[in-house]
Amino acid sequence: MVTSIKIPAKFKTNKLKKVAFFGSADIPQDHPVYQQAFKIAQILAKQGKIIVNGGGPGVMEAATRGAEAADGRTVAITFYPKDMPEFEGRDENNQVDAEVQTDNYIERMFGLLSYADIFICFQGGTGTLSEWTTAWLLAHLYHGHHKPLILFGEFWFEVIETIKKHFFIDEKELSVFKIVVNQEELLQVFAEFEQEVAAR
Repeated sequence: MVTSIKIPAKFKTNKLKKVAFFGSADIPQDHPVYQQAFKIAQILAKQGKIIVNGGGPGVMEAATRGAEAADGRTVAITFYPKDMPEFEGRDENNQVDAEVQTDNYIERMFGLLSYADIFICFQGGTGTLSEWTTAWLLAHLYHGHHKPLILFGEFWFEVIETIKKHFFIDEKELSVFKIVVNQEELLQVFAEFEQEVAAR
């Protein structure tokens, strides 16, 4: 049974309990990114983390199913679109424990950013780009009370180097995220971020 919850109106965190998964909605179950998201969600759910996503297919579905495989808790922040042929919307295969329905795409994105405590960004498209860059901006603005980001995949090194080359990015902005290339590195970085947040 899906229940409804209320999104807290805040963009800072004191703990890393709720983990949001961002990534492509267009990948099938046999895609390596899907399988990586599934496994990571499963491991984090075993640790008692709540897995959060946008209620769609692809990485979002993988996160929910991974958490379910560990009997973990899942939450989706959703939006049921009209006249938006390029937005995947709610996916019936992504069955979560609790759902927050929003009125538009912007509310959905900021609902995800507000509800979760930390973000894992996988490979995706323009939607993933918008979620990642907005989460990055908020981490910069709330630096010291911010929500960390984990960028999953070797390609992120090239992305960040290109951004550093062409944009004005300072060291504080670079400190709010870490790039990992496998689940072992992710778990280590997650633990490091937990220690950092606990020490604030």
